[in-house]
Amino acid sequence: MDKIDLIKQPVDKELNDFRALFEASLTSSNPRLQDVLSYIKKRRGKMMRPILVMLMAKLFGEPNDATLHAALSLELLHTASLVHDDVVDESDERRGQLSVNAIYNNKLSVLVGDYMLATSLKHASHTGMIRIVRLVAGLGQDLSEGEILQLGNIENNDFSEEAYFDVIRKKTAALFRASAESGAISVSAPEEGVRCASLFGETIGIAFQIKDDIFDYFDSPQVGKPTGNDMMEGKLTLPAIYTLNKRNDPDLNALALRIRNMEATKDEIASFVERIKKEGGIEYAERVMRGYRDKALALLPDFTDETIRKSLTAYIDYVVERDK
Repeated sequence: MDKIDLIKQPVDKELNDFRALFEASLTSSNPRLQDVLSYIKKRRGKMMRPILVMLMAKLFGEPNDATLHAALSLELLHTASLVHDDVVDESDERRGQLSVNAIYNNKLSVLVGDYMLATSLKHASHTGMIRIVRLVAGLGQDLSEGEILQLGNIENNDFSEEAYFDVIRKKTAALFRASAESGAISVSAPEEGVRCASLFGETIGIAFQIKDDIFDYFDSPQVGKPTGNDMMEGKLTLPAIYTLNKRNDPDLNALALRIRNMEATKDEIASFVERIKKEGGIEYAERVMRGYRDKALALLPDFTDETIRKSLTAYIDYVVERDK
């Protein structure tokens, strides 16, 4: 049994129900809209966030219709945000596949993203739990604020780890936090359990984003983006921030600011990447990531069923060991 199968095993039935609901939610009588929605459905990934919703519900009770609609609402919101992000970033690829805006135009991509956001809120209301509706709405605010924070960081002249973590808590970590928290809420978990689930999800989300940032330093067709892709967009992540603060090298700092201003050439970015690797930036990021892995493991309640514990442990390990 591979790691993904081990992760899904306790909630396999619920995931089948979720997939059917997901398929039905992205259906329209409008041929043009349906064409785009069909393409988005084909690009569906491993569904790691819906799996987390189900596992958290299973940890504290039995997944139900509210669990399914909460998972769907969050997945639709997440997918809509990616469609919008690709337009904002002028990206042609997403995880090795053509982005929606690369096939269709930006205007249609934005409108389809808006349609999915509205569908997300509709399914949040189907949970019958105002707390989940508030959670989904709050997540939408966090994702937008995270993007704006990231734009602000590009304009800064300092290299702050605190600012870096502020961004990923609002973006990737917020999505994992909401997934874990909504799963617990959907089965009426006690407040202490909801808080624990929320922190567990956030911790996993931070580790997940650090792993994604490490990918940017290695050229791999599995990842679906070239080396230095984030830097081509002016983004400096944890390996670079650590090295810049460690070395405080005026020439390296000047190059980093050129990267932030999107003035650096591909050769300059390649040179920067090699310097970050040489100075231990990747090893530092991996240590921080594994620290968050350990924090997540420590958050699992003592009463956790052994099957669920194995699944959640495999989930955490997958986040830090995955190759794409």
